[in-house]
Amino acid sequence: MLKTRLDLDRIRAARRAIDPVFLDTPLFPCDALGDALGCTASVKLETANPVRSFKGRGTELVTGQLRDQGRDAAVCASAGNLGWALAWSGRRRGLAVTVVASRHAPAAKLDRIRAQGAELELVDGDFDSARQRAVDIARRRGIRLVEDSLDVETCEGAATIGLELVQRASGIDTVLIALGGGALATGVGHVLKALAPGVEVICVQPHGAPAMTRSWHRRRVVTTESTDTIADGVAGRHPIPAVLDDLLAVADDAVLVQEASIIAGMRLLLRHAGLVVEPSAALGVAAVLEDPDRFAGRRIATIICGSNVNLDDYHRWVGP
Repeated sequence: MLKTRLDLDRIRAARRAIDPVFLDTPLFPCDALGDALGCTASVKLETANPVRSFKGRGTELVTGQLRDQGRDAAVCASAGNLGWALAWSGRRRGLAVTVVASRHAPAAKLDRIRAQGAELELVDGDFDSARQRAVDIARRRGIRLVEDSLDVETCEGAATIGLELVQRASGIDTVLIALGGGALATGVGHVLKALAPGVEVICVQPHGAPAMTRSWHRRRVVTTESTDTIADGVAGRHPIPAVLDDLLAVADDAVLVQEASIIAGMRLLLRHAGLVVEPSAALGVAAVLEDPDRFAGRRIATIICGSNVNLDDYHRWVGP
């Protein structure tokens, strides 16, 4: 029995609470990508939905619970994707949503949050500065603070991806998962270790935002003073102890990759899979590029977790 905060029965039940638009996303082999990487590669596409990321699976659970409890408002801190997803899920359930973000967050993500009718407050500093402001707002207004990864609903929503992967687990040796706050990695990892324990779970983070990976290796929380990565969706500095405990129970490895490898991964996904992705979504491919001998001949799957990227930035990184 896995000792995490997650529960397999709740994860199965979550599928009934999540809008079907987020469920049963494509998992398809990409021979051209595999040929370029020297392995058999499949991609799990979590971007063909109204918020273009996996985050809607978790926010559907959170906002459904808030509606059932008779609550009418919520606030979160976000690098962009969680805020858009919470605004989308909240709007369809009649909830007033406030999102706090860094004013340096990608403009495309901020514009989409506003377009959903959410109140958007921008702060100087990074995600952790936004989180502190969200805590203050929740306390002052008496509303629900939604904390990605700490709120187990966000992890169990993401875990439904694992249920879908398990259906094809006989054809997969390794799943590569972007690691930020940990909701995606702990959720998918929990299901894989419970139902397909032979599948290797590898988490991937940038060298410029290494806090959770360092924490996993040292088996204790390690914080950093700053972050420096184009992968804004995984750029946290303060791992959550309870989430780290979950990660330690389900991850087989956690690795760091260079920015150049992330960009190369974005290029490969465009060239060979026709996918425009944000940097966080290319972390799995970057890990294979940096250690090709480790993955040579293996059957890997990588989760394409988001496609919310400023096009000007994308063209600067990837090329015209």
